[in-house]
Amino acid sequence: MAIRSSNKIDPSFSMSSMTDLIFLLLIFFMITSTLISPNALNLKLPQSNNQVSATRPVTKVYIQDKQSQGYYYQIDKTPTTINDLERQLQLKLRDIDPKDQIISLHVDKSVTMEEVTKVMNIAIRNKYKVILATTPERR
Repeated sequence: MAIRSSNKIDPSFSMSSMTDLIFLLLIFFMITSTLISPNALNLKLPQSNNQVSATRPVTKVYIQDKQSQGYYYQIDKTPTTINDLERQLQLKLRDIDPKDQIISLHVDKSVTMEEVTKVMNIAIRNKYKVILATTPERR
């Protein structure tokens, strides 16, 4: 009397469990992505892990807080005031192709966002591109 084993190996593979897992992961990521709010960003400028450099020549605008003397503005190496900044940028960038009119904004940490916004508004009015210069974040 021979004892036969009734266990046979089935070579097919069922994908139903894998599709269930993918579906659950999809639902999870959809729910968690809606919980992220753009107002919850913790901006710590001017430090950044991502450094992007412009491939074209840029005009550098510096803003520094001089405590008792107010804010100090400089275009490349020429000192200026906020009132003359727009006119001087127009003179400097008038002969440059519009796609190459790029401003690199170098701002001291102590400068308020109001001052940065003033320069950004000048750039928007004149259709200049703006790059905010940052330093690498320390680890």
